[in-house]
Amino acid sequence: MSPRSPLKPHEIVERALELSTADGCVVIADEHSSANLRWARNALTTNGVTRGRTLTVIATVDGAEGTASGVVSRSAVTADELEPLVRAAEAAARGAGPAEDAQPLVTGVPVSAHFTEAPAETSSEVFAGFAPALGEAFARARSGGRELYGFAHHELTSTYLGTSTGLRLRHDQPGGTLEMNAKSPAASGGHERSAWAGRATADFADVDPAALDDELARRLGWAERRVELPAGRYETLLPPTAVADLLIYQIWSAAARDAAEGRTVFSRQGGGTRVGDTLARLPLSLRSDPREPGLEYAPFLVAHASGDTQSVFDNGLPVGATQWMREGRLEHLVTTRHSAGLTGLPVAPAAGNLILDGGGERSLEEMAAATERGLLLTCLWYIREVDPATLLLTGLTRDGVYLVEDGEVVGEVNNFRFNESPVDLLSRATEAGRTEQTLPREWSDYFTLAAMPALRVPDFNMSSVSQGV
Repeated sequence: MSPRSPLKPHEIVERALELSTADGCVVIADEHSSANLRWARNALTTNGVTRGRTLTVIATVDGAEGTASGVVSRSAVTADELEPLVRAAEAAARGAGPAEDAQPLVTGVPVSAHFTEAPAETSSEVFAGFAPALGEAFARARSGGRELYGFAHHELTSTYLGTSTGLRLRHDQPGGTLEMNAKSPAASGGHERSAWAGRATADFADVDPAALDDELARRLGWAERRVELPAGRYETLLPPTAVADLLIYQIWSAAARDAAEGRTVFSRQGGGTRVGDTLARLPLSLRSDPREPGLEYAPFLVAHASGDTQSVFDNGLPVGATQWMREGRLEHLVTTRHSAGLTGLPVAPAAGNLILDGGGERSLEEMAAATERGLLLTCLWYIREVDPATLLLTGLTRDGVYLVEDGEVVGEVNNFRFNESPVDLLSRATEAGRTEQTLPREWSDYFTLAAMPALRVPDFNMSSVSQGV
């Protein structure tokens, strides 16, 4: 075959492995496609479809002092650019010192049956049922005096992973997000109102724009009355999206090695980790499972680079279900094969999804109806870490904080800055609602596969008033 002939993804992987002169080689070909819709003021504004390819070559070189690795990633790689890419990875490996996380490359994983098939692709057809329903929602909003803004995004990535040890693995990952804002112009003497709703979806077949518009209209109605409240600790209902954003940051901070070295909230005083400790009074269980219906992800590890919670040497390692917390008790921290050896903990690859269950059956609305006085949040944003030793986070509320009195929403209150640790928050939660799939608003660019319940926290720390909307 001519070096300038177009190559299929699996052929690119095979060719790169053939070109390798390193002691070990891992090749990852990611074929990306995406489709999107955007709208403003009850009308579509833009739409588009994109395609792309990213190739990552990982070379390993055995030396007298240990094994070194070199990683090079490039986009839109053609056949005649393949050899320079492989050589660049090999040069990076030979110029690097021994890799601390070096392990033998993974072996013995069965070949994916569809490894040689063409990549899966999304297109504007994914919106075939959604777009007309969105148009109907525009008409309803217009007649109700509301303006809808937002976007829908769908992507599909086919990942082909091959190694010099014989692995040939393939996974297709779909992902879709929908975010919608409704705005109501200020009436005479009043204030402009805004509300947000979001959904995560694999294919948009389960998204109902009319239901979202109903939800937004209800929240705009709540905001007709404005109540100013001071900073302080309030009984607060955290919706599933807010719980997801907090627990995603928690799992990102759950590296076993960092904990064993005394640097995180999961470090045990006096040495070691807090695995085995009870973190929550409620029977809360947090888990990840690549085969969870509707939240599937690759059942093998794909690592484009090494870091605190992943290692390029672990590429292709089988991934199963992991119970991070079981009925309030910490069961696992994130480990690579290397950090598992250092800490004496089991291998537990980084989470591709997160499911929290507390055994509750009530919806967020039912929890609000059982609230004497408290705050109902819409979502959180601008979340940042303050103290890694306690995992203290700060951030802002956004697009609607509502006051609940005697089971009824009586008005919208001002936004707040909060200061909370998700680990401490779990220990204080007094009720968990029904677990449901949700879209994390803050981290939706990085992590969308989540199912969470609403949580009731009796003393959520609203540290100061925010002027944000």
